[in-house]
Parts: sequence; C-alpha cells; structure tokens
Amino acid sequence: MGGIMVAKLMVIFFSAILINNFVLTRFLGICPFLGVSQQIETAIGMGLAVVFVLTLASAMTWVVQHLILVPLGLGFLQTVAFILVIAALVQLVEMVIQKVSPTLYKALGVYLPLITTNCAVLGAAVLNIREGYTLVESTVHGAAAGVGFTMAIVLFAGIRERLAYSPVPVSFKGFPIALVTAGLLSIAFLGFAGFNLGKLFGM
Repeated sequence: MGGIMVAKLMVIFFSAILINNFVLTRFLGICPFLGVSQQIETAIGMGLAVVFVLTLASAMTWVVQHLILVPLGLGFLQTVAFILVIAALVQLVEMVIQKVSPTLYKALGVYLPLITTNCAVLGAAVLNIREGYTLVESTVHGAAAGVGFTMAIVLFAGIRERLAYSPVPVSFKGFPIALVTAGLLSIAFLGFAGFNLGKLFGM
C-alpha cells in the first residue's frame, strides 16, 4: 500500500514538471514567464519564490475547500476564497521573510508581489480539487508545479541571455524573438506527451 502511494506521488510530481508543465503545456503563469526572464539570476529568484508559495497555497486551499467551503455549502465561493488565501499567503510570506532574513527579502521582494497575480498558483489550487487529490497529493502537485515553472523560466532566461548577443533580424529583436523562442520551447516539451509515467513507476 505504501509503495503504491509513493508511486502515485512520483507520477504526480514528474507529470506536473514534464508532461503537464504549467507554463509550456497548460500555458499558466505566462506573464511572469515572459516578464522576469531576461536574466538567469532573476529567473531563479522568481522560480524559488513561486515554488514556496505554490507548495503552501496548494496545502492551504485544500484545507479551506474541504474543512470550510464544503461543510458550509459554500463551494460556489471557491475561486474568491482561493484568491484571498493566495493573496494573504503571499503577504504573510513577504512579512516573514522581511523579518527573518532582510537579505533574502531584498532578493525576492521584487518578485513576491507578482506571485499574487500569477494564475499558475490559482490554477494549481483548482486542479488539486478537480483531480480529487488528497492533502499530501495536493502539496506534492503544488511543489512539482513550482519546480516545473522554475525549470521552464530558467531555461527560457538562459536562451534569452544568449539571444541578446546573437545576430537576430531587426524585425525579430526584443519581444518577438522571445515569443518565438517560448513557442519552440513549448513544442520541445510536447515530446513528453503520452509518456507513461505509471508504467515507469510500476503502477
């Protein structure tokens, strides 16, 4: 039983990173993906902040859904409640980091407020409920979604840094070539579509 549970968690984890990558497959979180990917350093900072918030938000929204909204018959308020939870969580995380580690706050302070409007966080919370995940599965899925986001934005930032010194046609310089690159990166991740993770982990 424990082995099956671990295998299921592994499938959820790697599926959210590779097969159902939130940015390159589900097309969620595109705004920070395009806006904070000019440099690898800033991309890593944004990615780590998203991993942290996505993990906590997935757990907290599951608790709100199953312990508050469903028992009280307030399921129709799911989206509003989740947005409030995510916004409050981001503000709480920002205040805690500012008090505990001012250095880390200076590094991530620019990116933390952006996470409130990152639709990937809300998307992960809604998907957790739609897929019927447990609390542990929801938390793992949220963490994996954050890791997938980080991987995508760091890869994209690395390519954009190289493009800055490449002989790009004038009509493609700047944002146009970034969009073309993002499209090609998304197509590359389609190679993982149909990959049977369940069979790989013995399910």
